[in-house]
Amino acid sequence: MSELELTRQRFEDLKCCVIIPTYNNDRTLERVIREVGLYTENIIIVNDGSTDGTAEILRSFPNYSVITNPKNKGKGYSLKTAFRHAIGLGYRYAITIDSDSQHYPEDLPKFLEKITQSDGLLVIGARSMSQDGVPATSSFGHRFSIFWFRVETGQRIPDVQSGYRLYPLDNLKGMRFVGGKYEFEVEVLVRLAWRGVCIDSIPVRVWYAPKEERVSHFRKFRDFTRVSIVNTILVILAIVWVKPLKFVREVRKKTLRKFIKDYIIDSSDSNFKIAVSVALGAFCGVIPIWGFQMLAAFGVAYALKLNKFVTVAISNISVPPVLPVILFLSYITGGLVLGFPEHSVKYDPGINLHWFKTNLLQYLFGSVVFGIILGIVLGAIAWILLRVFRRSPPRIQPPA
Repeated sequence: MSELELTRQRFEDLKCCVIIPTYNNDRTLERVIREVGLYTENIIIVNDGSTDGTAEILRSFPNYSVITNPKNKGKGYSLKTAFRHAIGLGYRYAITIDSDSQHYPEDLPKFLEKITQSDGLLVIGARSMSQDGVPATSSFGHRFSIFWFRVETGQRIPDVQSGYRLYPLDNLKGMRFVGGKYEFEVEVLVRLAWRGVCIDSIPVRVWYAPKEERVSHFRKFRDFTRVSIVNTILVILAIVWVKPLKFVREVRKKTLRKFIKDYIIDSSDSNFKIAVSVALGAFCGVIPIWGFQMLAAFGVAYALKLNKFVTVAISNISVPPVLPVILFLSYITGGLVLGFPEHSVKYDPGINLHWFKTNLLQYLFGSVVFGIILGIVLGAIAWILLRVFRRSPPRIQPPA
């Protein structure tokens, strides 16, 4: 069996298709389709409201799936539409390739080889940005996107903007995306990374037409602004939600004995720092920020360079059957602070707004004060126990 026949068989065995989104690229579209057709018949073409000769060209390929958007919706919208169509046809993977001849279909077998070695990957065709003819704006955008992707996911990959990709379609099922244009390719990459999808890359060739022949639908100011806004949102979500939740899940996987050994006994933190981490966790676990206690504990511990694992673990203190006790003691403490001698809720058949405000205020004040008291007490107990049962970590000597 020839290499070409082997590739065509792999497309079938792996249930992989090729998606070609296109918009006003009639000069190169036919060549791209014919070259891809050498490797597979599993082709989905999305005509995104083209106003040139694209429709006529597509009539020459009746054996391929063609999706037509009556109006131009953007690359992201076209890809989302094609993904849904491919999933409906039973495909497990989809390779996206641009219709402007920038990508070489000869690189298609590389993608298949990669997922043959490791199932479920998202594979990016990484371009060499050091070759001749690369536009200055593309080079800047390349470095810009790599930096922000690393901030958002903690991963470093050689090319974030390449449209030559292989997507595992099973991981896209049920996902909803905000981006509809070029920013979609950033969003989908980051969110799949957050889902735990492994991302790998392969080197691919890329061709940039001479400046006078180049056709680009990327609107420098408008589309770059959209990409920047999406990156900003993703960075915020990564900091305040995704990373803390990932951190919490890792903590919860630990058994109590292993947790104490890894994050307390063998920790490089001082006894005092661990004790302060316990106090902070207790305070965050008591104050009434339900649903955000662990996130707040993580964020403050991170900012103060405390032991994040200990802080987050202790912040789980408000769980049944302890929670009713904490609520009651917070309310009683509030009564003491505000000078209410009865320290309790009186039944009043005529409950009104004043009654509600008084009792709520008593609880809110009490929870903060009780949280401070409990934090100090537990922190002090932790420090004493650590002093008795744990040796202080060895100090790192500065180089001579």
